[in-house]
Amino acid sequence: MNLTVIGVRHHSPACARLVGTTIAALQPAFVLIEGPADMNARIGELLLGHDLPVAVFTSYLDEQRRHGSWAPFCEYSPEWEALRAGHASGAELRFIDLPAWHEAFADRDNRYADAELRYAEAVDRLCTEFGVDNSDALWDHVVEMAPADGLADRLAAYFELIRGDTAAGPSDTAREAYMAAWLRAACAEAGDRPVVAVVGGFHRPALLRLATTPADPPIPTSAPAPIPAPTPTQTPAFSAVAPAAASSSPPASESPGAVAGFSPLTSRSSGAGSAAGGAGWPEIPAPPDGATAGSYLVPYSFRRLDAFGGYQSGMPSPEYYQRLWESGPEEAARYLVTAVAGRLRKRGQPVSTADLIAARAGAEALALLRGHDHPARVDVLDGLASALVSEALEVPLPWAVRGTVSAGQHPAVVEMTAALSGERVGRLHPDTPLPPLVHAATAELERYRLDEPGEHTADLTEAHGRTVSRVLHRLRVLGVPGFRRDAGPATGIDPVLRERWTTTAHEHRLAALIEAGGYGPTLEAATAALITQRIAGSSGDLARLADALFDAALSGVTDLGTDVPALLERGVAAGSDLAELGRVLAITLALWRHDRLLGTAGSDTLGTVIAAATRRILWLSEGWHAAGAPADRTRIAAVVAVRDAVLHAGAVGVDRTAAVESAGRIAADRAAPPDLRGAFYGLGRTLLAATAPPAGLAPAVPAGLEPVSLEPAGLVIPADSVAADDPPVAPGGSPPGPGRGGGSSGSGGSGEPFPAPDHAVRGAFAAGTAGDWLAGLFGVAREPVLAPDGILDLLDDLISGFAAEDFLVALPALRQAFEYFPPRERATIGDRLLARRGLAGSGRDLLRATGDPRLVAAGMALDETIEQRLVRAGLISLRETA
Repeated sequence: MNLTVIGVRHHSPACARLVGTTIAALQPAFVLIEGPADMNARIGELLLGHDLPVAVFTSYLDEQRRHGSWAPFCEYSPEWEALRAGHASGAELRFIDLPAWHEAFADRDNRYADAELRYAEAVDRLCTEFGVDNSDALWDHVVEMAPADGLADRLAAYFELIRGDTAAGPSDTAREAYMAAWLRAACAEAGDRPVVAVVGGFHRPALLRLATTPADPPIPTSAPAPIPAPTPTQTPAFSAVAPAAASSSPPASESPGAVAGFSPLTSRSSGAGSAAGGAGWPEIPAPPDGATAGSYLVPYSFRRLDAFGGYQSGMPSPEYYQRLWESGPEEAARYLVTAVAGRLRKRGQPVSTADLIAARAGAEALALLRGHDHPARVDVLDGLASALVSEALEVPLPWAVRGTVSAGQHPAVVEMTAALSGERVGRLHPDTPLPPLVHAATAELERYRLDEPGEHTADLTEAHGRTVSRVLHRLRVLGVPGFRRDAGPATGIDPVLRERWTTTAHEHRLAALIEAGGYGPTLEAATAALITQRIAGSSGDLARLADALFDAALSGVTDLGTDVPALLERGVAAGSDLAELGRVLAITLALWRHDRLLGTAGSDTLGTVIAAATRRILWLSEGWHAAGAPADRTRIAAVVAVRDAVLHAGAVGVDRTAAVESAGRIAADRAAPPDLRGAFYGLGRTLLAATAPPAGLAPAVPAGLEPVSLEPAGLVIPADSVAADDPPVAPGGSPPGPGRGGGSSGSGGSGEPFPAPDHAVRGAFAAGTAGDWLAGLFGVAREPVLAPDGILDLLDDLISGFAAEDFLVALPALRQAFEYFPPRERATIGDRLLARRGLAGSGRDLLRATGDPRLVAAGMALDETIEQRLVRAGLISLRETA
């Protein structure tokens, strides 16, 4: 067995040089590369002549999982150098790792993430031994800045130490078993000719051992060996449920693999999977039945590749390492100083020649101190920081700790990291196959003349304008850059009828479209799949759920799949915020009833949300026990939303009977907040009046008018406000929650769930809670106050009967309660109070306060204090104070 296994760190210039020289020296029969084996038939696409960086993007979609993964390549990537040098030497090229959609990659979205970081204990020991801050500085010290002689031995020793005796996890074990099978097959096929394998250094010790041991039973192809599900801290990149999309990799016959001197490997397919060539090659796993998987090349950028920006692979500062690859350490250090100075000066930051001299001198001194022949990356950065940053730093320097640039970093330090990141963006060769979505989106943009940068207006009252708007919204929802809405309706009932958009050319547009292609072949299908995924992932987060539904409306997506109603039910049922549920219900109901602009009126999807949110609000309200809680307008607004849903959305399954029963229990529950008790009392009275209008009330409002407002301060609800053709009551209802209700459905021992208003008010009228109870009542139903035979006289008597101290206690909540009446109705109340006292004047005058209410309250409190002192002094009697 003539096998050479080169363990590398991904995106390491030193490792790439070692790979190139080894392949040139050995002239192997096969070059095996850690990469997705399902791309073997299309390796020719990688050799078309792209401007790097590029990446292989893989998407996977089934009923349980949506996953996306990238395998990036830049010029100094060892894997890319293996492809280049192997092709130049005439070797046959093979990717030998499991496909990126396999469950072994479920916990990562980057194939070339540093494996040794998962075993950080050994890395930490080495950092301590060498006196460096982190693994990046350690790698530069041991590999990139060290002499090339003996590099292979140093790498082998490094990765042996990193791997040690630690048992690999299930994911690494499955991958190593599969890669070892390729190594054995290649050696058998090559005979005496050399075979070179380029793999992550963490895997090298295991592969050397496995390659020389007998083969294990073949790895299943259509049903891969189960890998334990990722832990909560290892969430897949796309983990939500989404319907399968008709998107896959192009067939081998369409792949432009005919590169000069290179014949792409063809694969044969079977029900179980694809073989890689001869009978001895491992079979390539096929996606499970019902799943869709596809891989395409996408342009990549150095910013996405940079570890400082959150990239999973460990090598930060890609522009620096690109210069190191091209020109060596001296030129890379010189470039870094020049680039940082240029960026700072462009932003108006003074950088003097003396500063640059000091930075260079500091870097050279640090390199000498640290044993480097030339300044390394951290030497240059530390020198720049010492010369350009004179203030105390609040957070550690980003190159001293591993991770993204943290908030609060010094502006000069931010510019340093940006200079190291670079601005290179890859470009695909024109002959590169693209997913159907790219062609579909391009055709849509050209059809509606949106492909050129500029400003566009969409008139939503016209069919053409709505179509243009939907195309632009679909691109926005899919995350395709370069499309920004500057103005437009905030909801489907917003009076804004035009949208203004700005379109710009963007370097990442093609990459975003290719990656979105995993959701579907057209803009509508891809948007529907993505919105379905968002709905599935919004369980309990009602704001996200509402945003997803509104995006569906803006995008004109009506077919979200048969599983969406169940997803919506689960998402709403997981909500625990009563105020947020009320907001979602109010907005959704408004769209369902009135949205002719976006076309969602009467939508079954919105109807599902309305019914589920109504049931959830009723259930949560019955369990809300906080007898002393003050009135909460958002809580009352949720009951208002329930009222409107019951009155107007019976057709979608909102159960009027269940709502009345819940309202009776909550209104009688002394443990419930006073505002909820008052609100549900008003709800129950309103629903009962609407179901069976009593004789003698005012006639119904004229047909065609909507008497119920979605706002808490809307118009009065007449008892007979429901039209004769109101949808029938749906049978059944949601059962009360466990432990719901504080007793029997009665008040004051009457046995009636909703006693007459005067009885209800007397039962609730305590100084500390009266205003809160009235706020709930007035927010839902103000009719009991405004009716000719209403409770205004009773309220006047009860409030007038308060002692001075009790009145001051009740006053703030009473003021809040009466704010639910609009000015005209408050003026009517004022007129009736004046008339009751036999006083002349207008109720409007009572609404114009001549002094600050806080000053009035303070004066009343002062009067009370003086009276108490006079009583204690015996100067007046208690009877006189009364």
